[in-house]
Amino acid sequence: MICNEKPISTPTLSYFGDVLKFANTCTLNKFAEMWWEIFLWALFSSIFVHTTAAIIAFVTLRKHHYGKYCPIFILIMGVLPPMTYGIMSSAMIAMVYANASMTMAHVYAMFWGLGQTAISAAFGFTRILALL
Repeated sequence: MICNEKPISTPTLSYFGDVLKFANTCTLNKFAEMWWEIFLWALFSSIFVHTTAAIIAFVTLRKHHYGKYCPIFILIMGVLPPMTYGIMSSAMIAMVYANASMTMAHVYAMFWGLGQTAISAAFGFTRILALL
């Protein structure tokens, strides 16, 4: 990491809490650091969106005999896809930054992670995959 134009020696990957509360003010300059932060933002934002959807589904379907179990599948879909496509897309974004020798601010990692969730939600709402 680079802080105030000086390289510092810290652990390579930040803790979950430090990433979410922007505890570190240094820029990210290594592939692993960038990938980790983008991936965590994508994972946690997807979990937040799908947990909200699962709560709404459970409240509206709580009296249905089989419908009350649908939120379980919504929660599973909130974790599994970001663990697969989130890992790969975060790695591709971080690889571009690392190979271009660019540094990444923590807020940009947040934008990239939230953007992945927004694009995934847009594909889900538009049902464009069903047309292919």
